Amino acid sequence: MRRRRLALWGGKGGVRVDPHRLSLRELERLTRGYINGIALVIGPDKDIPAPDVYTNPQIMAWIMDEFSKLQGHNAPGVVTGKPVMLGGSLGRDKATARGCMFVIKEACKCIGIDMKDAAVAIQGFGNAGSFAAVLLSDLGCRIVAVSDSKGGIYKADGLDVEAVIGHKRATGTVMNFSGAINITNQELLTSQVQILVPAAYENQINAEIAAGVKARIVAEAANGPTTPEGDAILHEKGVLVIPDILASAGGVTVSYFKWVQNLANYYWTEEEVNERLERVMVSAFNNVFKMHITKKVDMRLAAYMTALSRIAEAIRLRGWINQL
Repeated sequence: MRRRRLALWGGKGGVRVDPHRLSLRELERLTRGYINGIALVIGPDKDIPAPDVYTNPQIMAWIMDEFSKLQGHNAPGVVTGKPVMLGGSLGRDKATARGCMFVIKEACKCIGIDMKDAAVAIQGFGNAGSFAAVLLSDLGCRIVAVSDSKGGIYKADGLDVEAVIGHKRATGTVMNFSGAINITNQELLTSQVQILVPAAYENQINAEIAAGVKARIVAEAANGPTTPEGDAILHEKGVLVIPDILASAGGVTVSYFKWVQNLANYYWTEEEVNERLERVMVSAFNNVFKMHITKKVDMRLAAYMTALSRIAEAIRLRGWINQL
């Protein structure tokens, strides 16, 4: 199968501040000041900032605008997560969830799960979790449990996802949803489902929780939701864990698409974005799954092995090591 790579990489950085204590004007001044300080080390051909905790499209717009002022020309490719009007990509808001849905779909094919009426539990009902619930429901899955930071809800015959979204919007939580019972996050993670999607915080599936996980597939839409101890137990139990660097890669993939569109100054339809995302995610999953089968390792190690083999090959081809 053809290999697909993204020309994006980087690290983490930010400002230590509570944005809730800042006015909109103060937040804008802080953002622009930060970009003035790091302008020499970012850019469309260097390092490309992206949204994370407590940031939003408006902040990304300020970043783009300030960097463009410093460069003396419009530079939309400097940052991802911008509003569509300023060079953002259609489909970016649902990209993490959609990418996760694509790899879950492939995983179900590989291990023989019929997605029609497959029971799903989703921890975390923010952007990734709520959109994942909608997308998996559209495929025929039965979303039986969802949760947020305040707690969760469970309904054996399936939740009305759109109604739950409306309830959370109105009340600030999924709890106390009509027709469902309130549950804890621990009860959600160990519920009787075929597919579990941790889409909240890190270190949620520890050794104790992993011992009680009943799902056949764990798709890590969050960053680092499983501890090393929990990961080992899931592997021993035969649970197929789709690791975060694969399951949650839809967002960064569409960020890459956005960068490409910015450089070309040519923008795709949402359908085109989604089609390209599916091709990339399906290819990535199948490459990792093939490594998982042929090398008899868990999916996380298979993902690392796949990535490192590509890095090693690039290093060899560039002549950075002695040719024997």
